[in-house]
Amino acid sequence: MVFKIIYEEIDLQKAFDIRKEVFVKEQGVPLADEFDEFDTLSSNCKHILVFYNDEPVGTGRLRVVNDYGKLERICILESYRKYGLGKTIIKALEDIASEQDILKLKLHGQTHAEGFYSKLGYQTTSDIFMEDGIPHIIMEKKLQ
Repeated sequence: MVFKIIYEEIDLQKAFDIRKEVFVKEQGVPLADEFDEFDTLSSNCKHILVFYNDEPVGTGRLRVVNDYGKLERICILESYRKYGLGKTIIKALEDIASEQDILKLKLHGQTHAEGFYSKLGYQTTSDIFMEDGIPHIIMEKKLQ
């Protein structure tokens, strides 16, 4: 299990392909809603790819919003979800935030993943709300 920060368009496209597979095909998020102005190499985002047996199978991004690091677009291809790669993605994004002296993190987590994020130290700070027809909650964590 290894990750890398994305610096090249070819790797960014691999992340987009994973997101299309998970969010658009699997979960039914409209394609127009999945991609935004932060999906570039020059944005204030850091995108990552996570690999399993040298194959890109997961992705996520960290975006700075006010004084928070916002973890976004976290996903893993369905057949690779049993290998603990979700933790790898979260830890990598937390490390990137820490290197940028960002100590407060937040995310909009799908409600089915609330237990996963809780185990990693995130606390629910909102009621359930809908994004693209999927129930979500806001979760936050302070880094040491």
